[in-house]
Amino acid sequence: MTDEARTTALREQVRSLMPQAKTDLAQLVSYRSVADARQFPPQECHRAAQWVAEAFTELGLSDAALHETPDGSKAVVARYPAPAGAPTVLLYCHYDVQPPLDDAAWHTPVWELTERDGRWYGRGAADCKGNIVTHLTALRALRNTVGGKDYPVGITLVAEGSEEQGTGGLEAFVPGHADLLRADALLIADCGNFAVGVPTFTQTLRGNVNVLVTVETLSGPLHSGMFGGAAPDAVAALIQLLATVRDEAGNTTIAGLAADQVWDGAQYPVDRFRADAGVLDGVELLGGGTVSDMLWARPALTVLGIDVPPVVGSAAAIQPSARARLNLRIPPGTDPGAALKALTAHLESRAPWGARVRIDTEATGSPFRSGTGGPARAAMDAAFAAAYGRPTTTQGQGGSIPLCNVFADTYPDAEIMLIGVEEPKCLIHAPNESVDPGEIERMALTEALFLASYAG
Repeated sequence: MTDEARTTALREQVRSLMPQAKTDLAQLVSYRSVADARQFPPQECHRAAQWVAEAFTELGLSDAALHETPDGSKAVVARYPAPAGAPTVLLYCHYDVQPPLDDAAWHTPVWELTERDGRWYGRGAADCKGNIVTHLTALRALRNTVGGKDYPVGITLVAEGSEEQGTGGLEAFVPGHADLLRADALLIADCGNFAVGVPTFTQTLRGNVNVLVTVETLSGPLHSGMFGGAAPDAVAALIQLLATVRDEAGNTTIAGLAADQVWDGAQYPVDRFRADAGVLDGVELLGGGTVSDMLWARPALTVLGIDVPPVVGSAAAIQPSARARLNLRIPPGTDPGAALKALTAHLESRAPWGARVRIDTEATGSPFRSGTGGPARAAMDAAFAAAYGRPTTTQGQGGSIPLCNVFADTYPDAEIMLIGVEEPKCLIHAPNESVDPGEIERMALTEALFLASYAG
């Protein structure tokens, strides 16, 4: 079969499989697989994991099993042995999802896949259950078109169950089970394209440092009428402290962290970013660099949450303590240990009025940069071009996937590529998450073409 004939056959096969893809995604979205037993029953994650194992077993992958990882989550692993002389490809995804956040902010049912204006809505529709369905659709198309019951390459599927919680289950599992997951090329399907219809390699990932900062000023709450004005207010102290992490332009300003790096890849147009991010009219973007600089090349600190008395039920009292959860994103080239040290020193040295500050480390993750050469990358680049009808581009991503560094350390000779269906309109981690079914179709075709051509 010629390359053109194979592309045409796979394209038609993928298109015919899209109703099945929708059915698969609807089933996956129905599982409330948030890996936090405080919010959702653990059985929901187990049901999702079992469904994934059974779905890939039906496609000819054997040895499917749920492996317990050190954080208690289950990693689904299923394998197809490589034919003689053929390489092995690892297909990564995760079946756990973010909590829905504000249920009232959703325009469609959170756990029910709903089609609206050409997109499919539901928690996990894109991140990352849409990528699970992409893997399934690609393998179905490849099996039906090229190999019958066989595949031209070895395949290892790994789907983890605690990626969104950042508790490191699979990261801790991989080094001790290196042979189980060993592969020549690793497709990390937990990223996405620069925009719908624009084939994209995610070249870099920012790392992260999460801390809890607690400010204490008093031994107990005080009446604001009797003591306000002289008694140090912990909430006000925390506000002043948090204000020091950015300058007037919005640049993150933490002593010891470089903040003037420049992104040398694809540039994110300002108008498109404002639309993608839903920035309100008249509100300015942050920072002194380009959008791409601020997203992918420079550190960025975000206040994720604050523990203070809520407005409803609050009293006329000066608070003795307040707490905030901070997330510092760091670009490639920045060590997370050094970033944690710099952030800690910054916060401890800038507490107003001698307030006591305690910093508790919640999690750290290293940034990542993937390679740009090699036969797998060349095959994927050609597959992208054939599936999308246009050349590929590259981008960075603000998200962190610590597993990538574990894979790179464990398999130094393997090629790692970050791809997926999660383009900006998906609103991953937010209410009203959705996926463009056209992206699932094109990405499934890309993956099928890659697996067929990489075998050679």
